[in-house]
Amino acid sequence: MSALSPRLAAIVDALPLRPGLRVLEIGCGPGVAARAVAERLGPSGHVLGIDRSAKAIAQALAGSREALASGRLAFREVAVEDFALAPGEARYDIAFAVRVGALDGRHPEAGRRAIERLRAALVDGGRLFIDGGDPLRELALGGREARPR
Repeated sequence: MSALSPRLAAIVDALPLRPGLRVLEIGCGPGVAARAVAERLGPSGHVLGIDRSAKAIAQALAGSREALASGRLAFREVAVEDFALAPGEARYDIAFAVRVGALDGRHPEAGRRAIERLRAALVDGGRLFIDGGDPLRELALGGREARPR
C-alpha cells in the first residue's frame, strides 16, 4: 500500500471531513487518497473512488482489501461525466478531484456534463473540491468557483 505524497496529504488534510460522511473521490487513481479519507471517516463513513481507467481501478482494488472488506470503501470504473448513482445508493456529502480535466477547465464540455452528474450525486448542500487552490478550491455546483480552501 502506497503512502500519501506530501501534496495528497495536504489535500486530504484540507477536506472538511468528519466521521460518518459519504465522500466521492473523482479520478482516484490507485486509491491512496481514498484509503486515507476512509480511515478519517471512521466506521460509519464511506468513500467511493471512481476513475475512467480500468488499470487504476484494478490497482485501487488490489491495494485496498481491508477497507473494501469493511464496507467503508468501494471503487467503480466510470468517468465523472458518465457517473450516476446505482439504484438505492445514497447521495454523497463531499466530492473531491485532483488533476481531473473535466473539472479543472481542460475539457469544458465534459465539465458541464460532470457538474450535472455531481449535482445529482451529492446531497443538497453537498460540496465539490478540486486541486488548484491552497491546496484546494471549492467549486459551486453551478460550475463557478466558490472559495479557496
